[in-house]
Amino acid sequence: MSEQKQSSCDCYNNFLSGEFCDAVIKVEDAEFKIHKVILCNCTPYFRALFSRWSGPNQKVYNIPGLSPAMMQLIIEFAYTNSVSVTEDNVQELLLAADQLNVMGVVQACSDFIGEQLCPENCVNIWHFTKICISPKLQQKAYRHIIDHFEDVVTCDEFLEVSVEEFVDILDRDDLSVREESTVYDAVMRWISHAAEERQRHIAALLLKVRLALMSEDYIANHLQSNELLKNNEDCQTLISTAKRLQHHLVTSRPSPYGLSNRLACPRLPNAILLATGGWSGGDPTNSIEAYDFKANNWIDITNYQEHPRAYHGTAFLNGYVYCIGGFDRVEHFNSVRRLDLTTRTWQEVAPMHCRRCYVSVTVLNGCIYAMGGYDGQVRLNSAERYQPQTNQWTFIAPMFEQRSDASCATLDGKVYICGGFNGNECLQTAEYYIPEVNQWTLISPMTVRRSGVGVIAYADHVFAVGGFDGSNRLCTAEAYNPLVNTWTQVSSMVTPRSNFGIEVLNSRLFVVGGFNGFTTTYNVEYYDITTNEWTEAHDMDIFRSALSCCVIYGLPNMAEYAASRDLLPLALLEEEERESSDSD
Repeated sequence: MSEQKQSSCDCYNNFLSGEFCDAVIKVEDAEFKIHKVILCNCTPYFRALFSRWSGPNQKVYNIPGLSPAMMQLIIEFAYTNSVSVTEDNVQELLLAADQLNVMGVVQACSDFIGEQLCPENCVNIWHFTKICISPKLQQKAYRHIIDHFEDVVTCDEFLEVSVEEFVDILDRDDLSVREESTVYDAVMRWISHAAEERQRHIAALLLKVRLALMSEDYIANHLQSNELLKNNEDCQTLISTAKRLQHHLVTSRPSPYGLSNRLACPRLPNAILLATGGWSGGDPTNSIEAYDFKANNWIDITNYQEHPRAYHGTAFLNGYVYCIGGFDRVEHFNSVRRLDLTTRTWQEVAPMHCRRCYVSVTVLNGCIYAMGGYDGQVRLNSAERYQPQTNQWTFIAPMFEQRSDASCATLDGKVYICGGFNGNECLQTAEYYIPEVNQWTLISPMTVRRSGVGVIAYADHVFAVGGFDGSNRLCTAEAYNPLVNTWTQVSSMVTPRSNFGIEVLNSRLFVVGGFNGFTTTYNVEYYDITTNEWTEAHDMDIFRSALSCCVIYGLPNMAEYAASRDLLPLALLEEEERESSDSD
């Protein structure tokens, strides 16, 4: 036993036996014999109580406002530096610790409550932290409300927020909602809970809804038919303004961000797609573009000091983007660089054991997997795994096939890799890896050969999209169902492509750039499984193939990777409308 632990035990035994005690703490009808020096060491509250708030000969100290059970736990913490926090005692204990400024107990209680956060309790916890000052827990609870708004507004607790709190929540650009109609529905549900008292707030709340981002049908069927809104002049003005903004968006096609006023300003996305590196104009590039799906726009976030690379892999893990392997026309890389997305700085981490161009990269259980590729001489069937905690790469079992220019994804605890090129032919085969047994297993082959393919897990399936079959660039796509070990054709892309980026963002499957058989492209499109249709999205700023994509999320500085939300005054839009009317 260490000296510190031994000392704690001795002190606690002295407390239990009453030896050498020099004061008594009295709470209600309970008395606790204590050692002043121990409690003074635990919190400044007791230092002040014993030295400044009482006489030098005082021996008994009454502590109001808490129960004997809580005082017992706090005294035990002072002697042992540990405390038993449970679901039953945590709120009362946190209040008691806050009252006595016992920061160790405050932290333990805050951590315990923070782990229990969910849509059903986050509002109550947020309100509780306004009574008991715990800034970290308060911020965490508030963040949970913002990040899980769609679930929070279905809970009864949400109905108890004040109008001031609700206005503040609705006003946030980072409020996480897929459709703005969810925000409108939340407003109407909150008002309906106490309609007589709350309906006077309808205009103030409706002002915070991005009305112009709703569909015309939704506005016609829900807002214009709502009696409460019909009878409110301010609400009618807002609806009319929103409809004018919608018309302006359709007819004038302005930039999708920096729009008129907040009625038409897209909220910040909760995730951003990054497109890194690749070939552009016959040379490798170090360009990084970030796609904001809410604004349907790309922004350039390139760090021009970083080395260009193509045919590499990227992975997002623990706030970093890792760029793995690749080629720069001269060297086939085994190097790995990572971008700290908070500071926008690059760092070198441990290199792979093998040089890997045309590498396949994915993340599973906190580790990065790099498989196959081309080392400048041969196509590889080897694979390795990186653990960020140890900054080490370790070989795993080799694949059945030599695969360069393949693609991979993770689904249900397995790593799937499909297609590629073995040095002689484009491959139709696919296999998966289970880390627990360090073993690869072949699955049913795809319906066609695909090299330069895009593979991604989406809607409980593994999708294989596009690629090169040895003769043509493909626009076809197919999905693998692991439950029945079969591939099924889905709708084809608008544009054939190989060596493109692929990711899932906002419940849609995005494909980015690539080579279409004639030229490198900056074209982007996405697939929606609910409609089985592909739709074109905003093009990248530069055309490129051999790029790699990943999705980033959960960063404190997400706004830095999103399109600007700078607003123009509504008067500017009205002035444009007047000028247009005058010219007619």
